[in-house]
Amino acid sequence: MPLMEWNQKMAVGVALLDLDHQKLVKMINDLYDAMKEGHSKESLGKILDSLVDYTKVHFAHEERFFAQTHYADLAAHKKEHDDLTRQVLEVQAKYRSGATGTLSLEVMNFLKNWLVNHIQGSDKKYGPHLNSQGIH
Repeated sequence: MPLMEWNQKMAVGVALLDLDHQKLVKMINDLYDAMKEGHSKESLGKILDSLVDYTKVHFAHEERFFAQTHYADLAAHKKEHDDLTRQVLEVQAKYRSGATGTLSLEVMNFLKNWLVNHIQGSDKKYGPHLNSQGIH
């Protein structure tokens, strides 16, 4: 059973960003499944690395659209991105240094809750703005 599921309430109305969000949900579920199944440290590390890398790609997509359209909440939204990036990089560094217990259910729930709350809160706000600027 997945940790989280994509649903239409998470759609922001911008195709690329909705696809990014769906991929992030899948990656969090893949990491959760691998953790539950007791995969090796190396296997979990690769999934975690991919999740961290793709999160950066996704944030860059959003921030590029924000800059192009002069989105009023760009600074506050970017701060949320920077805060999560810092937290996830800390988890990644701890995991790489041998703290395999770092990938706990608590961390997985944090990632899930952050993603759901961020999408349904902050991200939902930019959908109408980007749509009004011709980005769908």
